Amino acid sequence: MTEDASQKIDARIAEYDDWRGKTLAKVRKAIHAADPDVVEEWKWASANKPGTPVWSHGGIICTGEVYKSVVKLTFAKGASLADPRGLFNSSLDGNTRRAIDIAESDKIDETALKALVREAVALNLKKK
Repeated sequence: MTEDASQKIDARIAEYDDWRGKTLAKVRKAIHAADPDVVEEWKWASANKPGTPVWSHGGIICTGEVYKSVVKLTFAKGASLADPRGLFNSSLDGNTRRAIDIAESDKIDETALKALVREAVALNLKKK
């Protein structure tokens, strides 16, 4: 885990002092619980975009983006993951990625989220 990236993710969470910051903090905690060896990264920053939190292990697991009405977790290889609890509810058309849009009123199924994270890590490590 790079300090700089972790600090930027801390700052992103603090930037949203409403349900969105709390939700991003909660999913971050679940990701770390599912994979203690996860690496936090900060990617895709540019002059007009501040960047995106990324969690990796053997490759990207998922990203965490904050929008007005949802916190979006996009799994880089989500289309290859089993999703028996039906967490994926966005970006379902593509051949690679899948996302979970979490709205303010949504309850996060942490058990299912952790299972997806572990499955994504296993897929990343299998392809190495």
